[in-house]
Amino acid sequence: MLNELGVKDLGVIADLRLSFGPGMTVLTGETGAGKTLLVEALSLVLGERATPSLVRSGSDSALVEARFFLDPTQRIQRPSGGEEDGFFEEDDDGEYIIVREVPASGRSRAYIGGRMAPISALNELGTHLVDIHGQGEQESLLHVEAQRRALDQFAKIDTASLLGARQELRAIEKQIGAMGGDDAERARQIDILQFQIDEIENAHIADPNEEESLEKDEERLSTMASLRANAAKGVVLLEGDDQSAHAQNSVSDLLGTLLGFLAGNSSFGEWEQRVRALSAEVHDLSAEMAHAAETWEDDPAALAAVQERRRMLRELRRKYGADLEAVLAFQRDAIERANALMSAGERLFELSSKRQKIEEQIAKESERIRAARCENAPLLADAVTERLRTLAMPGAQLSVVVGEDPAGDQVTFMLAANPGEPPAPLAKAASGGELARTMLALRLVVGGGAPTMLFDEVDAGVGGAAALALAGALAEAATHSQVLVVTHLAQVAAFADHQVVLRKEVDSQNRTVTTAHVLNDEERVVEISRMLSGHPDSPTARAHAEELLAAGKSRKASTTSH
Repeated sequence: MLNELGVKDLGVIADLRLSFGPGMTVLTGETGAGKTLLVEALSLVLGERATPSLVRSGSDSALVEARFFLDPTQRIQRPSGGEEDGFFEEDDDGEYIIVREVPASGRSRAYIGGRMAPISALNELGTHLVDIHGQGEQESLLHVEAQRRALDQFAKIDTASLLGARQELRAIEKQIGAMGGDDAERARQIDILQFQIDEIENAHIADPNEEESLEKDEERLSTMASLRANAAKGVVLLEGDDQSAHAQNSVSDLLGTLLGFLAGNSSFGEWEQRVRALSAEVHDLSAEMAHAAETWEDDPAALAAVQERRRMLRELRRKYGADLEAVLAFQRDAIERANALMSAGERLFELSSKRQKIEEQIAKESERIRAARCENAPLLADAVTERLRTLAMPGAQLSVVVGEDPAGDQVTFMLAANPGEPPAPLAKAASGGELARTMLALRLVVGGGAPTMLFDEVDAGVGGAAALALAGALAEAATHSQVLVVTHLAQVAAFADHQVVLRKEVDSQNRTVTTAHVLNDEERVVEISRMLSGHPDSPTARAHAEELLAAGKSRKASTTSH
């Protein structure tokens, strides 16, 4: 249930904090005192769209905080997966704290248990905490899922077997899809994989670093003429050339001159050996370069072959991986998948047989559930209609239509709010007050729903004996749920367990603010007198107020004893 609500800088509310208890709490006060704004504040923490116009003039942002407590029987089942998963954590004693901040400019922010959360998480969590009745966009009863659950709960229809079978069927179909589907689809996938495997296999990739050596080969083959010329120049520098004016300056001649200086002197023995080794190395190098200059020839065919090989490897990388190692890894994976598909026949036969059995189970369960829904739909409609006739809707007629789908999942509540009107879906047939009273009637007949119900506009157009009946119905609902009611009816207020009055006042800064005050027994007599006659000091009004409060206590005592 809702334990505490704090609101700051929202419209005429500057700073307000209220605590709520179990049972029925009414919010009363003059028109414009801020009752609906308090409903708006609670809607914000439940995920309603926020607009900057809600922020109090002169403030940077509005802030709404709500604290909920659920007992162990009401704990929320977390959704399986999805980005909201993890936002449903409560502390050890079942407490949920939700905060919504609405800036004067920019997007609003939400927090659940101190953690930032998307607005969608507020919507999902809010459906488990509060049902707001009287505002169409918040009305859970308008959704097919809620209407179907209400019918199933009324008829005590167990859908667990059907839902489990549907989930199992989805899992089997996913497995079959992963194995290639039917024979034709599997054969198509095998052909594609085999083509990819063969394409990589035909490339004969022996070295993942082959592209580096190919790059060097292409550079050598494409510059062969300049390589030969440079090799010949190198021979001249090393060995000299009789035709050259600089023959005396070749490396070989210079080393010979140096060797002459060192030879025969024992002090230079080590250096002499090293110079002789250098001279031999120069002769070997010169011979290799001379051979290259004489034998290397342009090879356009070899160059073209290297270029084609590089192009082919680039194409493989484009298709299968960032480098050749990744290409080979893709090939290994493709071989495994192809083998799995080729050996999938037996497993697919097993899965297909299992799928057929589950489909038969689903068909049987769907037939059973649809029959039960069709049988109980008019019973639910009659029970709710009977309740509506005591809630200021004497001519209303509810009908429950079960869809033509196999299980009858498309359950629709149709309402003819007045005699002679054709029935229409609730969202189109009912006003805010009629929707609230329809939901109240349904909760009294079926039960269930969120642990807290908030009714706004439920008393619209209601008076006299119907007001007493409405008050009694709300008090009855409060025996198993927390009920919050925004009301102008004294009869409804008198049947409440708690009463909060909202008033507009002018503060020290000459600004209008809304205040809230929890009334004691004597104060309730005064407030209900005002609601009855507009004159809280009228002895007649006070006597009537006391009579109503006594009737409310008597009704609650009677309901509790039963």
